[in-house]
Amino acid sequence: MSRSIETADGRRIAFHQTAGKGPGVVFLGGFMSDMTGTKALHLQQWAERTGRAFLRFDYSGHGDSGGRFEDGCIGDWAADARAVIETLTDGPQVLVGSSMGGWISLLIARAMPQRVAGLVTIAAAPDFTERGFWAGMDDATRDRLMRDGVVMRPSDYDAPYPITRRLIEDGRENLVMDRALELPFPVRLLQGTADADVPMQWALDLLDHARGDDIRLTLVKGADHRFSSDACLDLTVEAIEDVLG
Repeated sequence: MSRSIETADGRRIAFHQTAGKGPGVVFLGGFMSDMTGTKALHLQQWAERTGRAFLRFDYSGHGDSGGRFEDGCIGDWAADARAVIETLTDGPQVLVGSSMGGWISLLIARAMPQRVAGLVTIAAAPDFTERGFWAGMDDATRDRLMRDGVVMRPSDYDAPYPITRRLIEDGRENLVMDRALELPFPVRLLQGTADADVPMQWALDLLDHARGDDIRLTLVKGADHRFSSDACLDLTVEAIEDVLG
């Protein structure tokens, strides 16, 4: 059963925490996902089995947390993540960021590197509101978004979902690929070659862009965006254990 905290911004954030040894592991989920997904639960089971501290949570507007999804944006969700880490954990943590969570984890690393022991990303999607959503819109859709404040985007997984003008404009304030990105800790980037949502090129771009002495990219041939096969889950655990040393 999840518990919750209230952030300084007044948002109620639901979380589930497993006690254990440090450095702890924090799972940061993706856009429109929640903390009950396959990867998050698999990592919790691993943490319980190995005695490692572990934390999973829902951004505002996601899962069990308060708020409406369409009211949120990258800056809000990064603030949620930061509040959870600062309030519920002690010392440096290993961040595991899936898809949008990869972007959020990079923002956390930039804001408070002293609290990051290592980073594992799964199909990281830094700057996806600009490189994916905005870049993929035609002029008519862009005009409608700017005029009406929202457009609906089809989904391969569920019903169409809203993309808001605030999401796009706030995303531009939180870009990480347009300036120096220092990652002075072990980093493991995981990416499937059959990912239809996050292009493999984005993983190569991130590898090229980030600066650090211990950054490695693993490409998994045939793996899709979910990255939830037994082999992919095992690889994720191996990456975390590698970062933990």
